[in-house]
Amino acid sequence: MATGQAPGNPIPAMRTYPPVEHPVVVIGPQYLAQYPVELAVNRDFNVSGINGTLIFQVKSKLLSPRRRFLKDAAGNTLVNLRHKIRTMHGKWEAFRGESEEQSDLIFTAKKSKMFQFKTELDVFLGNNKGEVPDFKVKEGNSESSCSILLGDSNTMLAQVHGRHTLAIMPNVDYAFIVALVVVILNGDNADGHGDAATTSLNVLNGVVEGLGSAA
Repeated sequence: MATGQAPGNPIPAMRTYPPVEHPVVVIGPQYLAQYPVELAVNRDFNVSGINGTLIFQVKSKLLSPRRRFLKDAAGNTLVNLRHKIRTMHGKWEAFRGESEEQSDLIFTAKKSKMFQFKTELDVFLGNNKGEVPDFKVKEGNSESSCSILLGDSNTMLAQVHGRHTLAIMPNVDYAFIVALVVVILNGDNADGHGDAATTSLNVLNGVVEGLGSAA
C-alpha cells in the first residue's frame, strides 16, 4: 500500500482540536514554528528543546521579588512579568524587555473568578480593553495538566502535561506560551488567597518551590 499501512491495520485517530487557522504571534514571529514544539522546564526554570538545547531562561532579582524575567539562551530579556499585589484576581502584567511602561504592555493574565477550584485564567493582549479574553488557560482532568486555548474557543494552542513538559501547536508563538507558564507556575499564594487550583498546578513539578511564596 502506498501509505505503508498493512491491510487491516487500524489507522490512528486524528486529534479532535481544530488547528490554528492563523499564526498566533504575541512576542515575536521568530518564535513561530511550522511543526509542533515540545519544551521541557527543569528545576532551575531553564527551558530546553527535546534535544536538550537551552531555549529560554527564567530569572528573578533579589530586589524585585514580584517580577520574573524571561530571557533567551543568550541572556537577553524578552519579557518581564510583574505580579500586581492587592488585586482580587491575582493579576499579572507582561512587558516587553525590562520596561514597565504601559506602551510596552504585551498581555495581562488574571484568574477568571475570584474563587475557583480549578485553574482558569483569562489572558488579554495589551491593546484589549474589553471583557472578552484573547486566550484562556484551563486546568485539565489531571491536576498536573492544563490547556491554553484561543479565546473562549476550543482551539488548542498548547498543553502543559506530565510534570513540566510543554506541547505547543504549530504556528503558535512558543515564547508567549512559556511566559504564560511562568504565570501559572508562580500562582501559588501569589495573591494571598492560595486557592486549591493554583496550588495543585504548582505540584506540576516542584520547579518553583519557594518562588510562589517569594512572589
